[in-house]
Amino acid sequence: MATLTALNFYPIKSCGAIALREATLTPAGLMHDLVYDREWMVVDMQGNCMTQREYPAMARITPRIYADGLKLRAPGMLELEIPLDLPDADQAPTLQVRIWDDTLIAYDCDAVTAHWFSQVLDVQCRLVRFHPHASRVTNTVWTAHADVPALFSDGYPFLLISQASLTDLNQKLAAQDRAALPMNRFRPNIVIDGVDAFEEDYIESLRIGAAVLKPVKPCARCPIPSVDQATGIVGPDPLDILRSYRSNPKVDGGITFGMNALLSGEAQTVRVGQEIDITLAF
Repeated sequence: MATLTALNFYPIKSCGAIALREATLTPAGLMHDLVYDREWMVVDMQGNCMTQREYPAMARITPRIYADGLKLRAPGMLELEIPLDLPDADQAPTLQVRIWDDTLIAYDCDAVTAHWFSQVLDVQCRLVRFHPHASRVTNTVWTAHADVPALFSDGYPFLLISQASLTDLNQKLAAQDRAALPMNRFRPNIVIDGVDAFEEDYIESLRIGAAVLKPVKPCARCPIPSVDQATGIVGPDPLDILRSYRSNPKVDGGITFGMNALLSGEAQTVRVGQEIDITLAF
């Protein structure tokens, strides 16, 4: 029987994860304590999205949620606290930001926060928060033309990977005397076990309790899996191994690992350890 083995939550895009035992699946992604996955994003001084692709030190920024705030830590820095209460939508400072092909309005966090992130990343930058008046949706080519909300994720509410797929990759790395990689290199939201390697590619739907997820698009990988998520140090890139057997014509030959997924239906709470009912697409 397939089981849910991990729920990973990223309050700030491209920064550290929070491992959860329980979370709410919503149409826009994971939610925990009324905080959404990728609700915040780091931008440069022109408002462009910043990620570990160019700034691997972002991995060293680790969040945790406490009573009414988000606490951030980074090596050599004092802890930073960000309030969770939303500012006044009509009076709070805003920025126009760009994430890939989308331009939208976002809350501009304060100068103290901007200074903290600028020191950690050694470049002038700011932290922004998704604005309730903003609208961003996934590419409808993969959603049967439905408008599916996305905050600051790369493009889809959830990323799903099976443990068996990582085991398969690590066996191929070991055959070339290379070190095994932890799952966090691939930054999934949802990890499942009890299925064959890459079976997630062929899942039509998976039911976790009352929640139903539908994998819709193979995840074409960027260089981020080469970043050690504990240190922010860039190491050997596993894409050279994956290229030999994971090029996918569905995404123009991109090297895929994991599946982007959507929630079908209303928000539901799920827990690590729950059994999963899987329907394959054939």
